[in-house]
Amino acid sequence: MRVAAVFTAYHPDERLAAAVEAALRSCASVIVVDNTPAGADGSDPVSSAPALAGPQVTVIAHGRNVGLGAALNIAVRELPADIEAVLFLDQDSELPPEIVPGLVADLDDAAVGIAAPSPWDPKHQRYYCSDARRTDGVSDEEAVITSGMLVRREVLAKVTFNEDMFLDWVDVAFCLDVRRAGWRIVIDWRLRLPHEIGACEVHTKFGRTVHYSHYPAWRLYWIGRNVSILHRGHFASRPRALASSLVFLGERLTNTLLFEPRRRTHVPALLRGFRDGFRERVDPRYLPAGAEHPAVRR
Repeated sequence: MRVAAVFTAYHPDERLAAAVEAALRSCASVIVVDNTPAGADGSDPVSSAPALAGPQVTVIAHGRNVGLGAALNIAVRELPADIEAVLFLDQDSELPPEIVPGLVADLDDAAVGIAAPSPWDPKHQRYYCSDARRTDGVSDEEAVITSGMLVRREVLAKVTFNEDMFLDWVDVAFCLDVRRAGWRIVIDWRLRLPHEIGACEVHTKFGRTVHYSHYPAWRLYWIGRNVSILHRGHFASRPRALASSLVFLGERLTNTLLFEPRRRTHVPALLRGFRDGFRERVDPRYLPAGAEHPAVRR
């Protein structure tokens, strides 16, 4: 099975070149979509790194931040004709050599549309998934995170990424659409992909230890907004899934109140996002600098 790796980049650093080099050891080609806005300050490793200039690497530096969903759709449209599956990776995801062969083997089952490794937090030496979910082999899942998921080409021909959601929960919405289209989604717990989710710090309060990712306020806005979108599109008729997303939102709100020093800006951002998702609106104040969204005219 010929596999292409797809990276989405945003103000990338030297880790992107290392990640691309690692991916080329297992994949036939690599596509990098750079969402860094034109004129952004700082170095430009996308165009200057030797690892990104080879014949197997396609770099799309379009000078705009169109969000994660749109960037992934751009990459899919650029896939070579002979590619049979796509491995989606973040710009800091340096690929262990056993991941691609293991996931390709999981796709031997024609019913599996997406196979993913278990995401691993290298900083705190822990799995992101709870102990209750882990097994010794492969398990069916409702959704997996974008980084590390291997997707059949035929799945991508029928299901696209949601561009309205811009960033957070794009992977969940995509996975739910894939399941709705009839494919299975699995995690192979024998495979572990190092991955850092946000600026995660460990906090202890009232005898409880919490791993809390400190995001900017605009990011919390999209987390709240897209929970509402998932409810409208997928969870309204599924009480268990809705309850799970609401629990997540409640935990995020509680932890922001407890552990975020900028709670005066961050709590309103989360709540406004949740409201705007139900209203099908986008508040342009919560787009990062240089970003574009189809619902906002500039």
